[in-house]
Amino acid sequence: MRIRASQAEAAMAAALIWIPLLSGLLTELGVTKAQQTTLHPLVGRVFVHTLDHETFLRLPEHIAVPSTTPVTYQAHLQGHPDLPRWLRYTQRSPHHPGFLYGTPTPGDRRRQVIEVIAYNRDNFDTTRQRLVLLIGDPEGPLIPYQAEFLVRSHDVEEVLPSTLASRFLTALGGLWEPGELQLLNITSALDRGGRVPLPIEGRKEGVYIKVGSAYPFSTCLKMVSSPDSHARCAQGQPPLLSCYDTLAPHFRVDWCNVSLVDKSVPEPADEAPTPGDGILEHDPFFCPPTEAPDRDFLTDALVTLLVPLLVALLLTLLLAYVMCCRREGRLKRDLATSDIQMVHHDTIRGNTEELRQMAASREVPRPLSTLPMFNVRTGERLPPQVDSAQVPLILDQH
Repeated sequence: MRIRASQAEAAMAAALIWIPLLSGLLTELGVTKAQQTTLHPLVGRVFVHTLDHETFLRLPEHIAVPSTTPVTYQAHLQGHPDLPRWLRYTQRSPHHPGFLYGTPTPGDRRRQVIEVIAYNRDNFDTTRQRLVLLIGDPEGPLIPYQAEFLVRSHDVEEVLPSTLASRFLTALGGLWEPGELQLLNITSALDRGGRVPLPIEGRKEGVYIKVGSAYPFSTCLKMVSSPDSHARCAQGQPPLLSCYDTLAPHFRVDWCNVSLVDKSVPEPADEAPTPGDGILEHDPFFCPPTEAPDRDFLTDALVTLLVPLLVALLLTLLLAYVMCCRREGRLKRDLATSDIQMVHHDTIRGNTEELRQMAASREVPRPLSTLPMFNVRTGERLPPQVDSAQVPLILDQH
């Protein structure tokens, strides 16, 4: 009975511990799933959405979000591993906000769901948010006149906020009058093949800003994109600018990289090809052969195989004759050798044979220099009974 009572108490204690934890986990999952935002991008207009730390960090209302909290984001299209082709993501560092930006095309006119996951690098907290993008057509007149500028004094993260973008449009209004300017696209210079700048103060990556209007280009902008201006840019000189640069000094524009596009005149449609009857027209310069005579390739095959074999056989016979039939012989070699050399060689050979016979007979006494202890001055040598290994090399030390 005591054992059963203790088991019941342990089960109750485990239930009291795990039930609050599971309820809190389910509550957190419910909060994460409830975060959803609906946005309305327009076709042909730039879309910018800021990913703020305050939106993702779940803190009470009376507590401010610390500015030093590092947060990184990961965004992708729902059901896909990456973003749609018209949408880009950028973030300078975990301490800066992230941006989703891009310009949708007519082919992207539909409902798209973007899932954004935020990671708090301090406490490893994870927050999920769903962005529902309802892409539609813009209202108002068409924008056939479009101009793109390369701003070298800013990075793409600095231009994406609406404040700086509005300031650029206001400054550009002094060069392009009249009419309301629309921001069409923002692209980093690195996405256009630009190089990463050196880590020097004042060096920026650069950003391409495309602006459109319903009114034609001004004379000043037309002069910038004239052939004379392009010729001066090719020589390293500044282009022609007939008006005051209202963008300076806040925006440093590369006037040699200004492109103007006029879509007011529709391009002629390509003519559809008309199908023919499949028969080529008569050409007097082309006379195809009507009949091909039969050819016998046996002769060509025999020549191709037999000629190399015959050449190889002749070379083999010539080499065998030179190596085997053209040897000089011993008699010719002896006749070509001088008598003095022959006598010297015969003397060396005779001495060698004599030494071999003396060594074989063992009757000749050993030379004194080969004895174990031999005194050159006195000629004395040790008796055979003495062990030469026990005799010192120097007798004075004995």
